[in-house]
Amino acid sequence: MTEYPNEEVGVGPHSRPWPQGSQYDPDLLRDGDRRNVLDQYRYWRREAIVDDLDLRRHPFHVAIENWQHDLNIGTVVRNANAFLASAVHIVGDRKWNRRGAMVTDRYQHLHHHPTVEEFVATMVQQDLTVVGIDNLPGAQPIETTTLPEKCVLVFGQEGPGLSPLVRDMAELVLSITQFGSTRSINAGVASGIAMHAWIRQHAVL
Repeated sequence: MTEYPNEEVGVGPHSRPWPQGSQYDPDLLRDGDRRNVLDQYRYWRREAIVDDLDLRRHPFHVAIENWQHDLNIGTVVRNANAFLASAVHIVGDRKWNRRGAMVTDRYQHLHHHPTVEEFVATMVQQDLTVVGIDNLPGAQPIETTTLPEKCVLVFGQEGPGLSPLVRDMAELVLSITQFGSTRSINAGVASGIAMHAWIRQHAVL
């Protein structure tokens, strides 16, 4: 990650003549675009950016359980945007702290499922393999396991991890190998590792 603490983010007003196309936002062209987006999306409307991303999204989904207002959800959403997941599913409470997402939730498809049963039923309808990510006894190491191309990677709460119901319903449970003294890593970090594992196996680089 590169940071430029002394530089203003984005670009200023576009010089005349303005570029033509329905993807451009006249307000951004006039006032400047200070959003954290790739240069190729400068001055684009948010809806146009989402439409373009939809042409390239990867076939994996991401889900996180939200029973205790987990602060990691924002990071999971941000990682899903970085690795271009098809969608993010929030299982449990609909409300979550969006600060950690750094507005990337505007470019990501988000779905809410009030119960684990409803979530799993929806994934089955979409022909997605439910893959739990947790350091549980008997879990297979993600480093040596081939991930299904069409799958949903599910992450549990900070602390308790995956709920027992998700553990029972998951077709595959994978662990992230650790070498230090702590028992686990938080869902935000775990999601980035798991998504990148999928990218290394399936994405066109």
